[in-house]
Amino acid sequence: MVYKHPSKSNIVILTGAGISAESGLSTFRDENGLWCQHRIEDVATPEGFRRDPQLVHRFYNQRRAQLKDVKPNAAHLALAEWERRWKEEERGNFLLVTQNVDDLHQRAGSRNIIALHGELLKARCSHTEKVMAWSEDLATDLPCACCGNPGAMRPHIVWFGEMPLEMETIYAALSECDMFVSIGTSGTVYPAAGFVMEARRNQKARTVEINLESSGSPYFHEVFEGKASQLVPNLANSIS
Repeated sequence: MVYKHPSKSNIVILTGAGISAESGLSTFRDENGLWCQHRIEDVATPEGFRRDPQLVHRFYNQRRAQLKDVKPNAAHLALAEWERRWKEEERGNFLLVTQNVDDLHQRAGSRNIIALHGELLKARCSHTEKVMAWSEDLATDLPCACCGNPGAMRPHIVWFGEMPLEMETIYAALSECDMFVSIGTSGTVYPAAGFVMEARRNQKARTVEINLESSGSPYFHEVFEGKASQLVPNLANSIS
């Protein structure tokens, strides 16, 4: 199928853990992944960090270390190339919103990205809220690169009970998009699960889901079941 778009057309892409799973990163629900070894309350909440910061740092240090062993796959690369072409041809806005905290989209070449759940390769000062690039381990006795206080740095991750990042920008893009594509996400975690509904509000957006299995949402015009590494390049190449 070939999608014909107006000369100016705005696109919003949402990606979830499914797109990175093909690169070898375990998802939240994997039976043998890091998540299955810990309670969410212990490693993914502000309360858990206050209660046992050493455990939380150890958990995210492990996740950060995993990034060295994985590479972007064909789906990541196709999205980066799609964005590059859209910008080069001045076709309109192209925004990639990811629920993932890895850096695979960035390494593939995507540039206009919002990581609404934060990033593993960044740290945040608990006192000043300044965010900084960080690729090494974090620890409770490590002086903060911002304020100098030991243990002041925390992972730049949005934990349960915290507000996802740049929501106003995302909703503004959804209100003006002509195409919304959801890739590799279960459609159960809000607010991202509601993005397709927001896109449909403007009446003009074409909504597409790519997933191993359909989320069952009635708000998608089209659903393609299969691997993102195969389906995303096909979709990107079909857009004219």
